[in-house]
Amino acid sequence: MPEPLVRSERQGAVALLTLNRPDKLNAINGPVIEALDAALDAAEADGSVRAIVVAGAGRAFSAGFDLDMGTGEGKPDPADVRRALENDFRIILRFWDSPKPTIAAVHGYCLGSALELALACDLTVAAEDCRFGEPEVKFGSGIVALLLPWLTGPKAAKQLLLTGDDHVSAADMQSMGLIARVVPAAAVLDEAIALAKRVASNDAQAVRLTKRAINRSLDIGGMRQALLAALETDVEIETNETAESREFNEILKKDGAKAAIAWRAGRSA
Repeated sequence: MPEPLVRSERQGAVALLTLNRPDKLNAINGPVIEALDAALDAAEADGSVRAIVVAGAGRAFSAGFDLDMGTGEGKPDPADVRRALENDFRIILRFWDSPKPTIAAVHGYCLGSALELALACDLTVAAEDCRFGEPEVKFGSGIVALLLPWLTGPKAAKQLLLTGDDHVSAADMQSMGLIARVVPAAAVLDEAIALAKRVASNDAQAVRLTKRAINRSLDIGGMRQALLAALETDVEIETNETAESREFNEILKKDGAKAAIAWRAGRSA
């Protein structure tokens, strides 16, 4: 039997969901999203589960999302692009909307939409050597779930998203209020499970309704509408080709990502 793309285990009242595509640095694609959906369905339906931890196998939490936009040659169909982005957006927001508290245990790399998934969790525990970032602008892509300005403020969000910096430290992320705890890499999963068990030891209804009240306060402020509007912007970015994006993608296909990024950097030197 092949290894599952998402491993599901129990640690007492905590459901541990582990992204299990280590050879691809746990890049999240369509099949992984399906596996996450099934694992979340099971955890949320189980009355004995009182908290959910999501982690990654191997060297990283996740290097981001693989856009599954069809296998045909040439430019992807806009409908396929929209379908892929909406599916990515939906699985990220499942962690935000889950009726049970969600905790991300991140190590190695936490990049792109994988960072958005970690942000969508209620709490994040990070390895001290973990590297964060959303480098989408380097590749001419947009942000699937624009949570950052709501969670850390517009200035910090612009610093991260407009520079495309993908080497942000766990300490810097914690200073922005985005990480609950920073611990040695060997301790990150144990710390996340311990934190989840601490949450799980509280009154389940009080925890569920308090989480809902906090999330509603952001929705009243317009977060949900803003996220959906930003998703439309991402669809626009991904489906509108420019002379710059065309040349970048040609270099990307021919010579690889480093060459394409160096070409773009050279244009602004």
